[in-house]
Amino acid sequence: MNAYDHTQRAPLHWLLYPPAGLLLVMGWLNRGQPLLALTLFGAATLMFVLAFSFQQLRIRDEGSWLAIRYGPLPVFRTRIAYADISSVELGRSSWIDGWGIHWIPGRGYTYNLWGFECAKLEMRGRTVRIGTDDAENLTAFLKTKLPQKA
Repeated sequence: MNAYDHTQRAPLHWLLYPPAGLLLVMGWLNRGQPLLALTLFGAATLMFVLAFSFQQLRIRDEGSWLAIRYGPLPVFRTRIAYADISSVELGRSSWIDGWGIHWIPGRGYTYNLWGFECAKLEMRGRTVRIGTDDAENLTAFLKTKLPQKA
């Protein structure tokens, strides 16, 4: 049985903690203005949740699906059916694809945490890039899951 399960950890979340802390301090300093303080505390909370959610990227085989989950807080996730994939190749994302979850016209979807190595999937007329520090193994695994042509 071919199974794939890889978790990539990256320092991207550390970039979000300082602005979140600054927003908390600004909220505290403006506590005399309840609406402003509440807005700043809300923005700080959102930044902390985002930072915590983007500590790692886990890519895992789930039978007939490939699961992509950011974590450890499982807020951002998706699944791709192997039956929908028409081709897979080793690729590189570019700076325009960015890190995180993006859709860019003409380039498709990108799920990436850190770095530029990726598995590039073609599926039903759309492109999906899955960034990982294990791109060669992910690409090789996904090629074993391509639907067999008659």
